[in-house]
Amino acid sequence: MGLFNTKRPIIMIILINILGYALLSFFGHNYDTDMLYVGLAVIGMLCFSYILTSKFGVQDGYIFLIVAMLFSIGEIMLYRIDSFYGHRQLRWLAVSLLCFFVVYFVIMKFNFWSKIGYAYYIFAVALLVATIFLGTTRGGAKNWIFFGNFGFQPSEIAKLLVVFFLADRFNRPEKYRISNIGEGVVTSALVYILIGVMLLQREWGTSILIFLVFISLMYIFGEKKRIIFGNLFLGCVVCILGALIVPHIKVRIDVWLDPWADMTGKGYQITQSLFAIGSGGFFGSGIGLGSPEYIPEVHSDFIFSAICEEFGILGGVAVIMLYFLLVYRGIRISMKVNNIFYRCIAAGVSILFGFQTFIILGGVIKLIPLTGITLPFISYGGSSLLISFAAVAVLEAIANRNETVR
Repeated sequence: MGLFNTKRPIIMIILINILGYALLSFFGHNYDTDMLYVGLAVIGMLCFSYILTSKFGVQDGYIFLIVAMLFSIGEIMLYRIDSFYGHRQLRWLAVSLLCFFVVYFVIMKFNFWSKIGYAYYIFAVALLVATIFLGTTRGGAKNWIFFGNFGFQPSEIAKLLVVFFLADRFNRPEKYRISNIGEGVVTSALVYILIGVMLLQREWGTSILIFLVFISLMYIFGEKKRIIFGNLFLGCVVCILGALIVPHIKVRIDVWLDPWADMTGKGYQITQSLFAIGSGGFFGSGIGLGSPEYIPEVHSDFIFSAICEEFGILGGVAVIMLYFLLVYRGIRISMKVNNIFYRCIAAGVSILFGFQTFIILGGVIKLIPLTGITLPFISYGGSSLLISFAAVAVLEAIANRNETVR
């Protein structure tokens, strides 16, 4: 896909950034004077990276444009909330773009990815077990490992490794048979072990996300119906037990059912989120003119509420449509790939983005109980941004390896 074919979208991204930071400079009286330089840095890095993707012959350039637009919206809102988050996320963008190209070329150059299936699983479990012993608790979950001032979430890496592991399972199912025990049962047991380690960390959000990706891939790639229904039943049992036994899960469900019962306490976060979304109306209060600071954790879990408040419901719908397009492009790549291993990875990454977006947006608007996961490319968080760009690089590499997208 040449640069000319996608010239208009990159111009729109440039205009969105120029307009966003210009409005912040007019209405954000307490912001740093270098906000325009931040905007120029974002434009420069995204445009330069886009030109490189075109020069390297990336087949589906629209995927990069979609995530560039999502990041631009998120960075503008982060800088509006607190310049500290804006500066930190800008640094993570530089690292993530470098990671994007490294992962892209590594996937393109080497061909052993379908031969090391169990290595993905072992590495994922090792990361999660290490988190139990070395991790730090934040937001109720022990899911961070710190080296000095640098911290990362191993669960972000693990969820991508699980997709590769499942791709190997559906590519070479005979590897996952043990005596008379079928590959479906063996795979399910391995996934439950990994989810169990996550639950020990109280990492319920990512656990549910991995389970949904697992069930979806089983359905897509023709697993036996009794295995699928058995897993769904076990998943429901675990969720019900969690709601009845685990105190903080019970609190989240109670808050979801009736946040107004304790508006100034446990229900404060979700009620403020709903107030912000409602006060924005269709067109929003205008960037820099809302009050997102009243929402706890607005820079991470509840950034969509801030977007709806200042960009309006229409702005929120536009963000949702961008995610729809991202998932659609990924599924489109998967449908045109002949190799089962890479087809499964493309489908898994697309489903991962789709469910992750649904889970966090559903929690923010009180459609489902809230879980502490990030909104891809928009929420503040270096680990999430890095792995999200790595996942996009995998999609782009698969599209190029198989020359599927036209």
